[in-house]
Amino acid sequence: MKKITLLFSLLIFSVFNSIAQEFSLDADLRQRFEYRHGFITLFPDAADPAAFVRQRARLNFKYNSEKLNVFIAIQDVSTWGDTRQIFPTDGNDSFMLFQAWAELDLDENWSTKLGRQIIAYDDQRIFGGLDWAMQGRFHDAALLKYKKADVQFDLGFAFSQQGESVLGTTYNVLGFFTYKAMQYGYFKKNWEKSSLSLLALNTGFQRFDNSTSAVADGVYYTQTIGSYFTFPLGAVNISGSAYYQFGDAYPVDESLSAYQVALNATYKAGSTLLGVGAELLSGSDQGSTDHKSFFPLYGTNHKLNGFMDYFYVGNHANNVGLNDFHAKAIFKIGKTSSLLVEGHYFASNGELAGDADNYLGTELDLVYTQPLIKNVKLQLGYSHMFASKNMPLIKGGTTSDNTNNWGWAMLVINPNLFKHSFK
Repeated sequence: MKKITLLFSLLIFSVFNSIAQEFSLDADLRQRFEYRHGFITLFPDAADPAAFVRQRARLNFKYNSEKLNVFIAIQDVSTWGDTRQIFPTDGNDSFMLFQAWAELDLDENWSTKLGRQIIAYDDQRIFGGLDWAMQGRFHDAALLKYKKADVQFDLGFAFSQQGESVLGTTYNVLGFFTYKAMQYGYFKKNWEKSSLSLLALNTGFQRFDNSTSAVADGVYYTQTIGSYFTFPLGAVNISGSAYYQFGDAYPVDESLSAYQVALNATYKAGSTLLGVGAELLSGSDQGSTDHKSFFPLYGTNHKLNGFMDYFYVGNHANNVGLNDFHAKAIFKIGKTSSLLVEGHYFASNGELAGDADNYLGTELDLVYTQPLIKNVKLQLGYSHMFASKNMPLIKGGTTSDNTNNWGWAMLVINPNLFKHSFK
């Protein structure tokens, strides 16, 4: 028996030793100071601004071999001072498993990816990793993936529960479009300088009996279909998207019909990048019972409609929608640093109450980026919202007369701590 065990051990060792493998450990450390005086919403009278330091400490473990890739990310996200000094436990629940997935190659083109993972496509309008948020965004899902040359095809599936039940599958986790079930198909075709992708997404939400939220009554579904594209037009790079949402509106479980369209153009003038664009997201008229409000679901919305997050970042669902006309310039300063200057003109897509003008405000965003040393960079940001007199109509009636601005400074440190290849 000992000889058989020894021979089996030697066989296993020889098999794994013959396969090229790589292991690496990376760190992602961030500290961000923020001063908020009208961030996300209008600054009210007789209020004090907020100031704090938020931090992330993340470790990424990667294992790659010929047929198997494994990725595990653990992180602690906290605010300076939220745990009392010399306290024996961390009572803020800041430590979490951010990602834990395995990808297994089935053959030359097909693979499957299972576990907790980031799902991100294209400009991250519908699916994105939300890296600006210290905690990020993940999905517990299974993917079947096809990749060959310039063609990509993914099928995704998810089914959510709060734990191991003996009876039933009631899912009583509400808010932020948290789904009970999700299925999607994603197709992308690349050409030399152009690309086209198609997305079909079905999200299912737990329905409850009207008399009580404790009694489950089936599942209702919202569908999102659309496309994202890129192509050159001479020296100008064009990108855009168009999506349509239908089915049942979350969270009211009533008929939905909504759309999103966007078109952007960028041009490189020497070391300066110039860009202009527009995005229309449909909305319902104030006072109307129709459901025409598009919501971009699981995307990285922070980067698309102004950095002050007045729209679609934990807010603005089932509202008047948005027409966003924007322009930007990224200037290279010195050898390594850069300055982003971006402006947004915001207007409601749906009609405001009392036939008010649909202009909501103008936002100015500035971001300065300076690499300090290898794997370390400093970013400084300032944003100002010039809110119109009609912005209060969608922000709870808070006055728009006060100054609304936001400043931040962030240090990003992301070194590779360990890397080893072996056969």
